[in-house]
Amino acid sequence: MAKTTVPNIHQAVEALYRTESRRVFATLIRLLGNFDLAEEALHDAFAVAAEKWPRSGLPANPYAWLVSTGRFKAIDTLRRRTRFDASLGELASKLNTEATSNEIADDSQVEDDRLRLIFTCCHPALAAEAQVALTLREVCGLTTEEIASAFLVSPSTLAQRIVRAKAKIRDAGIPYEVPSKADLPDRLETVLQVIYLVFNEGYAASSGPAVTRATLAEEAIRLGRLLMELLPDSEVMGLLALMLLQESRREARTSPTGDLVLLEDQDRSLWDADQIAEGRALVQQVLASGRFGVYSVQAAIAAIHAQTPSTAETAWPQIVAWYDVLAQLNPSPIVALNRAVAIAMRDGPAEGLKLVDALLEQGQLQSYHLAHAARADLCRRLGQVTAARDAYQQALALTKQAPERRFLENRLRELG
Repeated sequence: MAKTTVPNIHQAVEALYRTESRRVFATLIRLLGNFDLAEEALHDAFAVAAEKWPRSGLPANPYAWLVSTGRFKAIDTLRRRTRFDASLGELASKLNTEATSNEIADDSQVEDDRLRLIFTCCHPALAAEAQVALTLREVCGLTTEEIASAFLVSPSTLAQRIVRAKAKIRDAGIPYEVPSKADLPDRLETVLQVIYLVFNEGYAASSGPAVTRATLAEEAIRLGRLLMELLPDSEVMGLLALMLLQESRREARTSPTGDLVLLEDQDRSLWDADQIAEGRALVQQVLASGRFGVYSVQAAIAAIHAQTPSTAETAWPQIVAWYDVLAQLNPSPIVALNRAVAIAMRDGPAEGLKLVDALLEQGQLQSYHLAHAARADLCRRLGQVTAARDAYQQALALTKQAPERRFLENRLRELG
């Protein structure tokens, strides 16, 4: 046991919960075979740690200690419930036998636990929206409120999806395993979507006091690397490249006071050169294969940004061309909005404004704050002060992230 002061122990427990809780949870699911029991065991283990570690010190292997403690707490829980359900006593005995005969998994198996959890949450027997919600909740630890905000649904609706998904996994006996090589490609699309959404929440937090949630972005990249080791598919490479190239700009995206810094104003010397080099190499590998999809195309766009010294020198015709390809692969309002912004950079704000207005008239982006923010910026650049002010106010009403709110408020003040 490593001795240290009580305040430091409390800080260590909190830090471990932030960084290790989902890994502990994934392993507990494998050992206990039940989402809810594993979640309860996880919190029991950290509660015991908060009580015991200030007296005994940090264990040499906190992860193994937490898994072992959580498993035995789950066994105790099942034994207490035996009087209501006799079958729980048999399960408790079985888990106790396994607990005394098996060692905690090695590092490679621990990493596999995370992938097992991802593929279980993304099983095709579950509805698509439930797959995403369950993975964000159980793999990444986002709260129900955070996920609901990201998907523009009520927390109660989102919670019902998660409950139904867990029940489906239990009742249908969905296995907690990584699919076979033969089944893996069919299951890949949803897994990629989930990792991408996890990264997006880390790259641009949907709400809260900060622009980014670095832990989530790093976790998504780590999961992307693990997935690429398991299946070096071109789109897996494309997604990893996209995440690396986007994450390379994290240090430059906020000021020292935590305020939002737009791409055109960023200090590009702060961009992570190693991540850019790795991301660009992956993009080149994917494009050379001739097999690429939506993530690879977005990575190609990010690579163009990464290799240019300023916004003015960016190859906007190339970016528009890639957005044309992306619009064919994934014809969505968000893609159309990003394409409109790129066209504004290539052809001028008036051309971009026409496209943005047409998209807003269609109605699908009326509740998307970045669409109104884009319109406001184009109007500002055209000198249309009243229209710009109105659009900034609409964006502000829809924004839940504090730095974005401050940025929009500053823009409004600049307009007088």
